[in-house]
Amino acid sequence: MLIIILLVAIGFIVLSTSKWKLHPFLALLIAAYGIAFSVGMKYPEIAKTITTGFGGILAYIGIVIVLGTIIGVVLEKSGAAVQMANVVLKVVGKRRPVLAMSIIGYIVSIPVFCDSGFVILNALKRSMVKQLKVSGVAMSVALATGLYATHTLVPPTPGPIAAAGNLMVGNLGFVIVVGLFVAVFTMLAGYFWAMKQGKRYTSGEDLDVDLEKDDDVLAKYGELPSAFKSFAPIFIPVLLMAMESIVKLSFKDSSDMLWYKVFVFLGNPANALFVGVLFASLLLPKWDEETLSGWVGEGVKNSGEILIITGAGGALGAVLKASGIGDYLGASLQTLSLGIFVPFIISAALKTAQGSSTTALVVTSTIMYPLLASLGLDSEMGKVLTVMAIGAGALTVSHANDSFFWVVSRFSQMDVPTAYKAYTMATLVQGVVTMGVVALLALLFL
Repeated sequence: MLIIILLVAIGFIVLSTSKWKLHPFLALLIAAYGIAFSVGMKYPEIAKTITTGFGGILAYIGIVIVLGTIIGVVLEKSGAAVQMANVVLKVVGKRRPVLAMSIIGYIVSIPVFCDSGFVILNALKRSMVKQLKVSGVAMSVALATGLYATHTLVPPTPGPIAAAGNLMVGNLGFVIVVGLFVAVFTMLAGYFWAMKQGKRYTSGEDLDVDLEKDDDVLAKYGELPSAFKSFAPIFIPVLLMAMESIVKLSFKDSSDMLWYKVFVFLGNPANALFVGVLFASLLLPKWDEETLSGWVGEGVKNSGEILIITGAGGALGAVLKASGIGDYLGASLQTLSLGIFVPFIISAALKTAQGSSTTALVVTSTIMYPLLASLGLDSEMGKVLTVMAIGAGALTVSHANDSFFWVVSRFSQMDVPTAYKAYTMATLVQGVVTMGVVALLALLFL
């Protein structure tokens, strides 16, 4: 009976968000109440469990989500994302434009939403298509899949942060390091697929003789910020969180030393992202109401929807834990020996059905938290790999119900059939390859 209740709840979430277009916040909240009533929770405990779960997850990860989103907006509006792309082009070289496009997407999508990242970099991509006489389909798919790789796997992108929070991962820096490693294979899978499909299909960009020049790309931003200023808001927080992990692991006996306390303080995700915001402030062309209030306000606004969905996911997770469904389902799944594939299957089903990678990450991590112990994934590494498996599912697949699908197809001038064959199939390949890497890591370290 408990499994039937959970399946009905998941079915409701998928159906209500994909077909009825109900906002995920309400869908998750209704599912939480439905499960609570169905399992016979005491009425006074229902609201307490839901509100505690909602507030608990936001207390853990809320500030990090807001700060990460603010950094993304500043990088977008200041032209830092374009500067990062230019740096990658210089390093990789214009002889490998498709690989350069994949790497650019991989880097830019760590703080910037993939939809925004594609729009920002589309003009640069179009200019390269014209000047280097390279396939527009290959370049578009490479950029899109590069963006998608880190979008679903690497904090401080909100989806992976929320998943790590729902699973109560103790070290977000560890998630970032593992995510960056796994996402390399995800990016390369997209790159090789892009190279293959670029030889088979064409888009409007391949026929358009009036594409932007480099000067047109840069005119929007004026003088671009330096490479250091552009990369610092992303990599300094990542470095601080990584250093915290190293210090805690290697210098436990020095915990009373001032330098140890400083590293641990700065490596806390909220503190590290705040340092990132301080470095992002160096990118502001001027300190006035437009930037200090407008740009920052846009970041706060953009994070709002992620926060409430994450909070509702925390509420659902608290109800699942209190109801006993998680323990029962975990024991049942354990007999099937699916292990690390369970989060991938659930996330991929949710992603394919309702389109949003963030929703798939939040909902799946909520469902998985009570199952971790019974599936043997309750260690720190197990939790981190569960985040990766969920991220792999959230890649699989992007099609017509995903807004990013339409961003890619429209801005790349690909017709829908071509977009399905070149881009949607690329996300399927990425998801399968990513899950293969995660399964191998689980075999080695769990």
